[in-house]
Amino acid sequence: MNLSFLFVEWLGTPLWMWSSFFALVIAILSFDLGILHKQNKEIGVGESVRLSALYIALGLSFGGWVWWYLGSEAGLAYMTGFVVEKTLALDNVFVIALIFSFFAVPRIYQHRVLFWGILGVIVLRAFMIGVGATLVAEFAWLLYIFAAFLIVTGIKMLVIKEAEPDVSKNILVRFMRSRLNVTEEHHGERFFVRKANPRTGRITWFITPLFMALVMVEVADVIFAVDSVPAIFAITTDPFIVYTSNIFAILGLRALYFALAAMIHRFRYLKPALAIVLIFIGSKIFLADLLGLEKFPAALSLSITFAIIAAGVVWSLLKTRDPQQPA
Repeated sequence: MNLSFLFVEWLGTPLWMWSSFFALVIAILSFDLGILHKQNKEIGVGESVRLSALYIALGLSFGGWVWWYLGSEAGLAYMTGFVVEKTLALDNVFVIALIFSFFAVPRIYQHRVLFWGILGVIVLRAFMIGVGATLVAEFAWLLYIFAAFLIVTGIKMLVIKEAEPDVSKNILVRFMRSRLNVTEEHHGERFFVRKANPRTGRITWFITPLFMALVMVEVADVIFAVDSVPAIFAITTDPFIVYTSNIFAILGLRALYFALAAMIHRFRYLKPALAIVLIFIGSKIFLADLLGLEKFPAALSLSITFAIIAAGVVWSLLKTRDPQQPA
């Protein structure tokens, strides 16, 4: 059998590396759904923390392989991207919690929504990163647009206090409720059900609140990707590093969600730290040009990024350690 096609490069990386990565992701998701969560059950904080540690270990192990096989520069870029994307993904937890609360999704079915949401993320991020990589390859000046966007976004996060989003006023929620058949109640783990239409009496398909929650989780990821995709491209333009660090950072989000949702108030100062990280990542592209460098040193970039995020986490935990202190 001729396997030479596996060494053909796609987006600058041999096909065997892409196929190996996707095979690994499929194996991880199959193990998660087929063995760990074959039956619907509520995930406690302890299990959530253990699963999160496992996913973080897998992500870091893959980064170690990237470092060994592709070199220290690629390894550092992956690690920086992984840390940034992981932190950005944490910011998504608050919105997901609001969505689950609005649609009254029982805890026992939340993992199912997050699991299918991850599958959607894998496809959507592949499309967005593929388009981004193609555009950056053709128009290198787009990196400066991405960098400026990150700086503006970071400054806005620091100076403008965001209001809690009202899910009921979301245009997509209103569209689904006005144009589609929607059940008022949940039907177990089902996204679709067949039942009699109260207006016509005919048996027809209805979508459930669980499906609406899934759609909103996917939309939330697209919105967050507007920040995260430019951020990772400002770190590296290698599509393989960009995509793999993205996916490994997000894979463990559903496991970490159940722990973070219970203590999200403890990370109230993480968002300012994240804003500073975005400003730094955007600024280092311009700083490298001012200093006459081909690229900002990857090791220094990872160190500064990690230090800012760690400072935000530690400061948050210290300032909110008093249970009587308002969140």
